[in-house]
Amino acid sequence: MTKAMTGGEAIVNAISAHGVDTVFALPGVQTYPLVDALKKAEASIRVIGPRHEQAAAYMAMGYARATGRPGVFSVVPGPGVLNTGAALCTAVAVNAPLLLLTGQVPSNFLGQGRGHLHEIPDQRATLASFIKWAERISDATAARPLVDEAFQRMTTGRPGPVALEMCWDTMARPAPVPDAGSTAPKPARPANPVAIAEAVALLKTARCPMIMVGSGAQHAGAEVLALAEMLNAPVTAFRGGRGVVSADHPLSVSSAAAYELWRDTDVLIGIGSRCEMQAMRWRGMMDASDRLAAPRKLIRIDIEPEEMLRLKPDAGIVCDSAIGTAALSDALAAEGVAMPGNPGRIALARERSAELVGKIQPQVSYLEVIRKALPRDGILVKDMCQAGYASYFAWPVYAPRTYITSGYQGNLGFAYPTALGAKVGCPEKAVVAILGDGGFMFASSELSTAAQHGIGVVVIVFNNQAYGNVRRDQITNFSGRTLASDLPGVDYVKIAQACGVKGFRVTSPEDLAPLLEKAIAEDVPTLIEVQLDPDAETNPWPLILRPDIPYSA
Repeated sequence: MTKAMTGGEAIVNAISAHGVDTVFALPGVQTYPLVDALKKAEASIRVIGPRHEQAAAYMAMGYARATGRPGVFSVVPGPGVLNTGAALCTAVAVNAPLLLLTGQVPSNFLGQGRGHLHEIPDQRATLASFIKWAERISDATAARPLVDEAFQRMTTGRPGPVALEMCWDTMARPAPVPDAGSTAPKPARPANPVAIAEAVALLKTARCPMIMVGSGAQHAGAEVLALAEMLNAPVTAFRGGRGVVSADHPLSVSSAAAYELWRDTDVLIGIGSRCEMQAMRWRGMMDASDRLAAPRKLIRIDIEPEEMLRLKPDAGIVCDSAIGTAALSDALAAEGVAMPGNPGRIALARERSAELVGKIQPQVSYLEVIRKALPRDGILVKDMCQAGYASYFAWPVYAPRTYITSGYQGNLGFAYPTALGAKVGCPEKAVVAILGDGGFMFASSELSTAAQHGIGVVVIVFNNQAYGNVRRDQITNFSGRTLASDLPGVDYVKIAQACGVKGFRVTSPEDLAPLLEKAIAEDVPTLIEVQLDPDAETNPWPLILRPDIPYSA
């Protein structure tokens, strides 16, 4: 059976077959047929229209990070696509499955360089240079197979962003579209028995192993916890792996507490993680060594073979983190490997780190207020601000996908639109975004989007009238000289109210507590401005960039 459809209708029909229920879209002339098809499908697909293309992509990323399902967005080609570049490269960094649907110049103009509307040289190659895959749909008949391939590519192996483009004319032109059956996912790669045996041999002689989890382990919480309990090993994370093991489990330790345990750690087990904390943050961000310093040993479980070349392990298990971790646990059990616990060692590390963490003020006090107000399954999206940096080690995370960052890209201003997407994907959960005033201005226009669609995110803007980190670095490293790091006073409460969002202002953690509790309970778009003195904020970086500690047996 075939049915005539426009290219836009064929794309919408294909994404619907993959269970897409939300598209973040900023319409334009080259995508009109797609947008019209989305209008016809509005009973099953919700469309959120942001104020900027970059925000559309960030929202899709927030949706994907919070739900674990692909996030879909659509913008015009050329400048529209380029505006989404920051979010796309962030999706690469945090393993977020995103699908970009965009247009292209009319087919007769492809490769002509005539300067047609929104034309850039080889858009598809530009995208393919930094995302997982990009392709062009030739006509409506080709839409379903290529959409199927897009979903396969963005969700198989290491998840990541992909893109499909379609020419202006062919997106509007009808063509026969055959009915298509369901597509079965490819079977997962099993763990290599030789690699498992190598890892078991290392752990047989280990005294104090440590487990480091990343965003590639977000779905492997049960398997990670089983391995940790078998080895009585502390489990830590820096950003992406937070919540894989709940912060209140006896074996879960913050990055600050993990550093206190690092001297005695003889084997590091990295699961779905680049081990950035141990290999860079604790060794120097200019040290590009591709191995841990001897005599420490490294076991890695990662789905991407190339990872084993970037940071070389002593035993490398290339497969899905849940599968590989379970296989390692089974092999250890078969060998009768079990390690005695040393709860006193972990408790002492927690005690030492808590004393250091408590000195990062006022950021930690504000984080404590937010944590108390936010339910255990509530989502925090942190930006590149002083409270955000402190959250790396001072924010307890109790469940996977409830702590969202921009990963190693460190994107200033990403948090608010990303939080809106997270809330759209998880409307039943409370979502709080924390940003500095500098970062918030990157996407403050999305207050209007939140009001229009009733997206109940609470955004807390820490206003120190500066790009605080830049200002501190300039003062510290350049004899007190600053440039372009101080910001003018802005009334963020008035901006929020002008957009139809509730706005409040506080000057202390004590004032924040009742306001935040009420805002979360009301579940409506809200902004809370926190006024701060930039010179009164304690530098959190000494607890993030740490000096190397050699292994001490």
